[in-house]
Amino acid sequence: MKLLLIEDNPAMQATLQRTFQRRGITVVSCTDGTRALERWRASLPDVVVLDLSLPGIDGLQVLAGARAEGLKTPVLIVTARGTVGDRILGLDTGADDYLAKPFDLDELDARIRALLRRAAGSPAAGAIDAPAYCGLRVDGTSGAVYWNDRPFDLAPRELALLRALLHRPGRAVAKERLFELVFAGETDVQAEAIEVVAYRLRKKLGPTGVQLITLRGLGYLLRAQADA
Repeated sequence: MKLLLIEDNPAMQATLQRTFQRRGITVVSCTDGTRALERWRASLPDVVVLDLSLPGIDGLQVLAGARAEGLKTPVLIVTARGTVGDRILGLDTGADDYLAKPFDLDELDARIRALLRRAAGSPAAGAIDAPAYCGLRVDGTSGAVYWNDRPFDLAPRELALLRALLHRPGRAVAKERLFELVFAGETDVQAEAIEVVAYRLRKKLGPTGVQLITLRGLGYLLRAQADA
């Protein structure tokens, strides 16, 4: 299971991350509401644990934006806002469950696994929009990339980069933004590492007829060779 934890309190984030990892759950963390949607798209989590009081953008705005984009990942809100009105607002915005702070860690774990069991009954659960370009397409459920309906074999970072670019074919995506998507949650990686991933992806795209173009000072974009 992969879990996206959107929580700005350092102590709470560290406790939850440590607890989840001990229980065999892979955790991707985000502390800023303005970056939460990017992290959500990049990590393709099985479930999202979302705090409401976030810097930048409120958690409800993050949730509303995700649902508007077609991100259907089950969401469990955990927050100190525990009134009935707050719960109703969260559920109406698109949350699947709501747990007020303080809470028991075992109850949190049980609620997360209950969300996953419910989601397993629906093929669309956890799905995202499926962008496509020149025979390349992203599977809306698994996040895998196909070329002419055949699996396109890529390393995880190459896959993350291609998925991000397929959402904006023909348009430049800033190198800084791509770095955040490809190296989500990794703090010991230099910014130039995105250039290495782009170089490897460019070579693998050769047979597809799609070029990965570098625009100095702007970032990268995908372009069909026929348009070059």
